[in-house]
Amino acid sequence: MKKVKNVLAICIIPLLFSCNQVPDKTSDSTTTASSETPGGQENVQDDVSQKDVVKVAMSSKDHTTLVAALKQADLVTSLSNAGPFTVFAPTNAAFDKLPKGTVDGLMKEDKKSDLQNILQYHVFMSALPPESLTDGRILGMVNGDNITVTVKDGKTMLNNSATIITSIPASNGIIYVIDGVLLPPTK
Repeated sequence: MKKVKNVLAICIIPLLFSCNQVPDKTSDSTTTASSETPGGQENVQDDVSQKDVVKVAMSSKDHTTLVAALKQADLVTSLSNAGPFTVFAPTNAAFDKLPKGTVDGLMKEDKKSDLQNILQYHVFMSALPPESLTDGRILGMVNGDNITVTVKDGKTMLNNSATIITSIPASNGIIYVIDGVLLPPTK
């Protein structure tokens, strides 16, 4: 029994010392978090690949209000991820149609959840090609509410309030530029 204790002591003592080793802070192999760029997928620099839905919007002079709203609502990272997404993207002119002061009010910190709800009402979790936007189709949006597609006289509308102007493919889905802001139903 004494031999077993001695053998265990010989095995355990080196283990104890090796577990309490302090890493050498001067080593070149360690990295610090402060040297990394904060943020997610939206901070990846790639000028070769197709742009994601956020980068497409950021490159459009007609979507500066939408981009500012996405930033304020902390949704840039979410929409920069793999998706796929269908984003119904109101133009600046669409936001201008809202009652005066609406956009400024929604951009305040205490209205962030309202802004997120409105923006998430513009996102569908799948890439919908134009031919799938058929008359009467109901889409379940990210915020949990539905929108209805109407096709009449060659125009595709959402909730009879916003017309699709064009579609733009992106690396993580598709963007439909629309001429109105979709407002979720009041609960």
